[in-house]
Amino acid sequence: MGDLTFLLAQSVSQDGMLGIVDKVARTPLSIVVLVVGICTAVRLLLNLTVLKPVPYNERIYLSMSVQPVAKFVDEFMDAIIYAGVFVFLVIRPFILQTFFIPSGSMVQTLLVHDYIVANKFVYRVSDPQFGDIVVFKPPKDALLDPHEQEGDTDYIKRLIGLPGDVIEWKNLTLYRNGEKVVEPYVSFNKPTPGGRPAVDFTKLTTDEIETMVPKYDFKLVNYKGGIFPANMMGDFVNDARMPVAERYRLDDVREMATVKALPAAKVPEGYYLMMGDNRNGSFDSRGWGLVPKDSVIGRAEFIWFPISRMGRTR
Repeated sequence: MGDLTFLLAQSVSQDGMLGIVDKVARTPLSIVVLVVGICTAVRLLLNLTVLKPVPYNERIYLSMSVQPVAKFVDEFMDAIIYAGVFVFLVIRPFILQTFFIPSGSMVQTLLVHDYIVANKFVYRVSDPQFGDIVVFKPPKDALLDPHEQEGDTDYIKRLIGLPGDVIEWKNLTLYRNGEKVVEPYVSFNKPTPGGRPAVDFTKLTTDEIETMVPKYDFKLVNYKGGIFPANMMGDFVNDARMPVAERYRLDDVREMATVKALPAAKVPEGYYLMMGDNRNGSFDSRGWGLVPKDSVIGRAEFIWFPISRMGRTR
């Protein structure tokens, strides 16, 4: 459970003004519709009463009393309505959305506390591609925090396996359909000593990577009537030391041998295999399986904060 404990510790809360921005960006549509409805009702009421046309001899009185305030409120409500409809009912659902990076699973590509913009329109007109950095709704098996609800959490990983691909991770190297893949974005990291837990990371040196323990190999297999993620270390497969979701955990050494001997399986149609760029610090498809196409939200396009890291994601 040590690896799962470390991965769970990666989840950190954001605060301050940027935290407020992130929370506002995630406002449920039901609340947005309610606010727009209330603002519309207030505007209608103001225009039927205080702001309705009045006789000339009453205009001076109104201009010196409630009408200027009412006019300001009317214009303010108008701005909220347009913003609510345009931003929350058009841009966010169909075009762009901002997201906060709470963990180190994509270090060094994305750092903890980065804020990114995801393109939600691109996957409406094209399919995800190998190597895309994808925002998606994780399956239930991926949720480490027992308080998290399926559908309420967003994950971000790199798309490593497309439908029909045979993906294997052997000796810290990715193989796609039997061919070695060069991955310049991959790094191996550890939390910085003395830094905040799972927030600050340093890259492992080549020597540290070579001597890194444990090292897990990975493949998908067809087992018990479905696709099964198999993490292997020597003769052990998906045992308690490995970052694997509970329902994929194995205890019997004979069952481990059976799974290990199975050939690597293809990613099935309608699913994707995701991995974090921080390969030794990411709880991903190796531990909880595949992501359905319907769970994909969008492609990460650029970092917008902090300013020092502003730029395209690759």
